[in-house]
Amino acid sequence: MLIQSLELDHYRNYDTLKINFDKGTTILFGDNAQGKTNILEAIYLAGTTKSHKGSKDREIINFKSEESHVRMYINKNEIQYKIDMHLRKYKSKGIAINGIQIKKASELLGLVNIVFFSPEDLNMIKRGPGERRRFIDLELCQLDKLYLYQLTNYNKILNHRNKLLKEITFYKEYESMLDLWDEQLIDYGRKIIERRERFVKELNGILYEIHKNLSGEKENLYVKYEPDVEKDGLREKLLKNRDRDMRQKITSSGPHRDDLTFLIEKIDIRKYGSQGQQRTAALSLKLSEIELIKKTTNDNPILLLDDVLSELDRKRQDYLLNNIGNIQTIITCTGLDDFIKHRFNINKVYKVTEGTVEKRN
Repeated sequence: MLIQSLELDHYRNYDTLKINFDKGTTILFGDNAQGKTNILEAIYLAGTTKSHKGSKDREIINFKSEESHVRMYINKNEIQYKIDMHLRKYKSKGIAINGIQIKKASELLGLVNIVFFSPEDLNMIKRGPGERRRFIDLELCQLDKLYLYQLTNYNKILNHRNKLLKEITFYKEYESMLDLWDEQLIDYGRKIIERRERFVKELNGILYEIHKNLSGEKENLYVKYEPDVEKDGLREKLLKNRDRDMRQKITSSGPHRDDLTFLIEKIDIRKYGSQGQQRTAALSLKLSEIELIKKTTNDNPILLLDDVLSELDRKRQDYLLNNIGNIQTIITCTGLDDFIKHRFNINKVYKVTEGTVEKRN
């Protein structure tokens, strides 16, 4: 899998941009707030239909325009693909693959597998459970279209149920309709829990060795899946909490409240670990994500590193850079000194300044 080039029109601070990438490592360097991350965001958007920041389409479009285009050209298994994404401020986005419009995101997901690593990811472990659920969902939605279908339907049903819970305050006769939504929520919820259980098991099989090496054989890291409710207990929990749900007007139980716990020697490092342990565990998790994609798809993902090296000490920088291997990698940074010191093989270098990109080699 290779990204060959990216074209942007009226995207964030870019009026127009065309940039080519190398099969090895491409560096985007420049001062902060110049547009480096916007390029990585556009790549991620073209591969997943979503911004890694969670931004809405209208927030991405250049403020001087009503619409924006992202075009990404890729080579996968010697086949050329063009992904064309049309963002509009007041309408849903349009997506085409090789000129053929698609109706569902599931038709695009999995065509490009991307691992995005930013400084915020280093704090994933100590932040709220939503960050960790997002990690699971983003990864599984790229790897498993059935999971994407199940999660999409679960979230739709959850929204319908929550809306009904609000309406019951004014129309008590609507309460009987909860049974209909509960049955569907249970069906999809069970499948989501089962798939997340398998994912965490697969992840642990890779994570253990990576973290052991990264910690200098000093620590054994294990991820524990913490479902809000076991799949066979979902029906009972929904019924038990129904009165509370109606009072609070929100669904209080289900996989939308799941979490992950990170354990080193049975110690929960979110609560009791040092910042260094938490950040090393997050790095191990991202490296494991790369290996899991390789194992599942028999192909390399695209690795996007957004100014993350400046957040790591020398040892962790070295480990990350040494384990990139032959993966196409696009890195943003404020300067090139760190890479020169690391004797890092750079294939293409671009200087980014106020929404303009200048090739330097």
